Amino acid sequence: MSAKRGVFLAPFDELADPKTLVTLAQRAEQSGWDGFFLWDHVNYRPPVRAVADAWVALAAIAGATEDLRLGPMVTPLSRRRIQKVARETATLDRLSEGRLTLGVGLGSDRNGELEPFGEEVDPSKRAELLDTGLDRLASFWAGEFEPRPVQSPRIPVWVAGRWKTRRRPLERAARWDGFFPIEVPGPAALERIAGEVSELRDGGQGGFDLVAEIAPGEAAGPWEAAGATWVLTDFEAQPRLREVEVAIDAGPGD
Repeated sequence: MSAKRGVFLAPFDELADPKTLVTLAQRAEQSGWDGFFLWDHVNYRPPVRAVADAWVALAAIAGATEDLRLGPMVTPLSRRRIQKVARETATLDRLSEGRLTLGVGLGSDRNGELEPFGEEVDPSKRAELLDTGLDRLASFWAGEFEPRPVQSPRIPVWVAGRWKTRRRPLERAARWDGFFPIEVPGPAALERIAGEVSELRDGGQGGFDLVAEIAPGEAAGPWEAAGATWVLTDFEAQPRLREVEVAIDAGPGD
């Protein structure tokens, strides 16, 4: 099966208007893309100035599209109230008729969105909050909260982690539905991750997504050959509207 292709956007600066994001998602759907994913931040380091809320934008996108898989990439659960995330995810999954993928991770202390707002900054404690948060989410989705999400047995969860420090995030991801490695140096490194995933997961656990991100115009084929099931075109932290439009309208390519 060919890897699915997605657009991966930071809703910052020129893309901070949610109406712009909705229009881009509609164009992506018309041009044959499979997914549309947004960075999830409340603040970001300079020179970024304007930041849109990913969840509100995704709700608008869900109502304006029919087939695109969508989701936040990634949400740091340590700075969220899990019961609120449970309500938001179930609502968005129902609004999109089962098209939500939840990306999660530790978050970063480099962007001015943790310590200034009283959030946990210690990575070990954030990892504990992430694990307990995911377990609570699964319970909420399983029926502790009603209505339940459309997707069964649950909304797919992709866990993010940096290539250089991937072992713990990869072990966490293996218990869920996908791994989104950050700053992977090339397809050969992704192939190594694919092998590590196979060692960690029981063959009877079902499907598992391995996600790669590429620059606009970069060929997806080598990443697919290395084991990627999703390849996301990423425009970095200050996407230019015209560049994004051109890439989306050109379609996902190979």
